[in-house]
Amino acid sequence: MLTGLLLIALASASWGTTGATMTLLARDTGVGPFLVGWARLAVAAPCLVAAAIASGWLVPVARRARPAAELRRHPALLVALGLSMAAYQACFFWAVALTGVAVAALIAICSAPLLIAWLAAAALGERPAPVVRIALAMAVSGTALLVVGPRGLGEISGHFGFGALLAVGAGLSYAVFTVAAKRLLAAVAPLPVAAATFALAALFLTPALLGEPRPLDRLVSGWPLLLYLGVGPTAVAYVLFTAGLSRVTATAAGIVSLIEPLTAASLGVAVFGESLGALGVLGGAFLLASLGLLATRSP
Repeated sequence: MLTGLLLIALASASWGTTGATMTLLARDTGVGPFLVGWARLAVAAPCLVAAAIASGWLVPVARRARPAAELRRHPALLVALGLSMAAYQACFFWAVALTGVAVAALIAICSAPLLIAWLAAAALGERPAPVVRIALAMAVSGTALLVVGPRGLGEISGHFGFGALLAVGAGLSYAVFTVAAKRLLAAVAPLPVAAATFALAALFLTPALLGEPRPLDRLVSGWPLLLYLGVGPTAVAYVLFTAGLSRVTATAAGIVSLIEPLTAASLGVAVFGESLGALGVLGGAFLLASLGLLATRSP
């Protein structure tokens, strides 16, 4: 279990660099957050598909067709994975546009582990141990403090109604992805699962580009950072996440994934001169303590 937690922690730390990269993209190129979401999928998908095909040549000939055959046996799970990943990009970045980063992050990131625990209990039969429930409460509370801490409640404003609903939709999309991936990983290796997910997600999200002004010009202007986002915090990170998810419960994975906002906050302090504030520091301590609780129950 500890190996799985470490893999998910690495993936989540990588996701935490996304916000800083998006800040640089917005400042230097004007690429909007929704276009960034599509570009992440479009870059990651061919990388993952190529890696999955290449990895097939490293196994015995008799087993080379097995991942593709297993994937075809689970069309509903594949569609759920692709749609949930595409929906996450659309819901989260639209929520950011309506409510701001603080509100969107607070609602989406904090709701996801709770929704994962609920869906995992309903769909996978998971029953979190008491220590996991305590860790979940500490992690969600710590994340809320971490997001609110640098700003204060007075600075969290915006078109809350619809934007908040979209942020919850982002959290739900991530929860559906996690639980569907957990079920599919019982039959298929992590790399083919990630490849199929992002190929379908990129396909599902492509029609939304019709509403973007001059998307090609903006993609070209920001290609180095977009390439990094697609390869590092997306392709590589989700391979690590699915590999870790195959070793731990979905609920534990949801808790450890909250390392993402902790990494983002740390980068904000180190690179952009931001301040966490007393609440932010307390939230970070809560989050780290919750991870310690999970680690202590690992065999």
